[in-house]
Amino acid sequence: MTEDRSPAAAENPEGAVDGDAEQLFKGRKNGLYGDISDELAASMKSGWSDTELRGLQPIEQAAHAAARRAKLSAQYPGERLVVPAGNLRTRSNDTEYSFRAASEYVHLTGDQSEDAVLVAEPVADGHEFSLYLLPRSNRANGEFWLDGNGELWVGRRHSLAEAEQLLGLPCRDVRKAAEELKAAAAVPTRIVRTYDAGLEAELADLLDEEKDTDLKVFLSGLRLVKDDWEIGQLRAACTATVAGFTDVVRELGQAVATSERWIEGTFWRRARVDGNDIGYGSICAAGPHATTLHWVRNDGDVRPGELLLLDAGVETHTLYTADVTRTLPINGRFNALQRKIYDAVYQAQEAGIAAVRPGGRFRDFHDASQRVLAEHLLAWGLLDASVYDVEKVLELGLQRRWTLHGTGHMLGLDVHDCAQARREDYVDALLEPGMCLTVEPGLYFQLDDLTVPEEYRGIGVRIEDDILVTADGNENLSVGLPRTAEDVETWMASLAG
Repeated sequence: MTEDRSPAAAENPEGAVDGDAEQLFKGRKNGLYGDISDELAASMKSGWSDTELRGLQPIEQAAHAAARRAKLSAQYPGERLVVPAGNLRTRSNDTEYSFRAASEYVHLTGDQSEDAVLVAEPVADGHEFSLYLLPRSNRANGEFWLDGNGELWVGRRHSLAEAEQLLGLPCRDVRKAAEELKAAAAVPTRIVRTYDAGLEAELADLLDEEKDTDLKVFLSGLRLVKDDWEIGQLRAACTATVAGFTDVVRELGQAVATSERWIEGTFWRRARVDGNDIGYGSICAAGPHATTLHWVRNDGDVRPGELLLLDAGVETHTLYTADVTRTLPINGRFNALQRKIYDAVYQAQEAGIAAVRPGGRFRDFHDASQRVLAEHLLAWGLLDASVYDVEKVLELGLQRRWTLHGTGHMLGLDVHDCAQARREDYVDALLEPGMCLTVEPGLYFQLDDLTVPEEYRGIGVRIEDDILVTADGNENLSVGLPRTAEDVETWMASLAG
């Protein structure tokens, strides 16, 4: 990595805007790399070819995003709506985390630009939508090479005219957004909070926190039912994720020789090659680490004879993510106890998947899976069958000592998609075609759990697939990965050679 973002980064951390950029040429004494001569400044102003792209076709999701914006407009007549993409976040000192645009913004635009803002301005028959984006860097005034956000440093971005062709929206300079919004007609204004603190502060006098929360809730619920284009993206995410799991199995020998980090890196490589990134921090939990639900340290040993719980998903270039878990015998074969526990979880998942259908309750697949697991816990003597029957176990939630978590969640732009949606639209709702969710039961026996036989302790098993609700039932989008113990062993053996 280069040492700073511009020849005068320390002197101009905020960058420059329009006419102010001319000042970048002045007063550059004792900069990190010395003075900027008039001759160099003159040279950098000219001699660049025209790279403007013309005749661009709209991105695939442009029409779908327009339909979503129409639903948003209908919900809030007469109100101004502000949906920011978010800003870069500092990782350390002068380096930032990779940018990932806010899901609400991506869903409504198809764009992924940092610092961008979608604005819906109320008009007589609805809203006029426009995008505020950072335009191409000004080459004449030096902005493109002296500003830390200049394209010489961070790469070319679309011009406003190019963005209009691609996104189907009028585009304006985001550096003028706050000023123009404050100067606009006084109407009720809502913003999606937490993504752009600077813009929130600028508009503070126009905002109401309760109304802003309502906007975020509505936009979360707007993603509950996926359109055909979104379903295609989720299929692609699952296909890439299957490839990532396959890569991991092929490289288990290297993982045994190193650590869980090898597994993490192997899957991440596939995510970056076939998509944008991983959709969430990969859980690469070998041995007893599998009993820690969100084990993301991934620094433990990988030992033959133990199990690997791998929970990982590829995020597509359009930011839709898969979320899949498989529990694999590291040496390729389950022992008798591992298989017994694995088979119980598989049967619970089968029951859960069977309960996913249009008109069914969202909670049905959880209840069906938990019932199967409770039955096994009673049959194994881990719960006293002379005291409890299945109904009583479920009423008291006693199985949860070992099942721990809910059996699934919505999936889409976020791994836990639609999390802010109204309860009546999500967890208390009926399933509809186009909803996509995970079914992921598990059993986890902690190393220090004295209520189970010693041989159980340190074993964790979860099986997770991405299930689409269809008109007549469901479809397993991650079916490309084997699920039964026998099929898992056969698959792993086929990759070992």
